[in-house]
Amino acid sequence: MSEDVDWAQVAILLDDLYTAADRLERLFPGRKFTLDGHLVGSIGEVTAAYMFDLDLNPASTLGHDARSRDGRNVEIKLTQGRGVAIRHEPEHLIVLHRPMGGPMKVIFNGPGAIPWAASGNMQKNGQRPISLFRLSFLSNEVADHDRLPVLREPPV
Repeated sequence: MSEDVDWAQVAILLDDLYTAADRLERLFPGRKFTLDGHLVGSIGEVTAAYMFDLDLNPASTLGHDARSRDGRNVEIKLTQGRGVAIRHEPEHLIVLHRPMGGPMKVIFNGPGAIPWAASGNMQKNGQRPISLFRLSFLSNEVADHDRLPVLREPPV
């Protein structure tokens, strides 16, 4: 991951996105304008790559988003909400959370089998949901040697 990224500018842009979504929700009561999909996914991927020194796979690669320096395949999830959804059992899972105004936090960093086994039933969209609360609890079960080392603090 390029080290010449202006992460302060990235944080400002993210806050602008959150502010715009909040304003749209106030203009249209009853409608949600949550930031999700490719936008949030890509933000999570580049941030995790920076924090954990990961090599990102090409965008929209099936299976995993990145590869760690020790060869683990890594699925990356970012949310501003209360949970994430998993489509398959990842080898390694990193779940990040960033509320409006930040800062970003690592909720889960460990073997994907742990949250996969604890996630909900498969939904019609092919994904299994799991709450951040549950992931945080499960994170306590992960041994330090099973976590990827955080080499840099969250930049946003």
